[in-house]
Amino acid sequence: MATASPHDMHECVRSDAALTRAFRILGKRWSAVVLGSLRSGPAGFRELSRAIDGLSDSVLSDRLSELTKEGLIARTVDEGPPVAVSYELTESGKALMPALHQISEWAEEHLLSEGC
Repeated sequence: MATASPHDMHECVRSDAALTRAFRILGKRWSAVVLGSLRSGPAGFRELSRAIDGLSDSVLSDRLSELTKEGLIARTVDEGPPVAVSYELTESGKALMPALHQISEWAEEHLLSEGC
């Protein structure tokens, strides 16, 4: 019976830690949906609120703040007048889009449809 080398075990632990960090962010309800809504370009708060059915303004505000803090989206303020705030994916957020697309395809194929 083969046993894992200390190097292999270290790699496994490091990989698990990275996955844990990723799902700490993405596992929060609505986080991935907010990110996906920004894949086509910058959007303002109202735009996002209208685009994501069932998401309250307070939760949207929380997710935007968290995703900004994590470096996945950038918040830009245009002093106007009127003052306008927009959100867009950072390079890190854009790099996540292929993985979110794959998860979406997997869900369509393997999870029971609950309707929209």
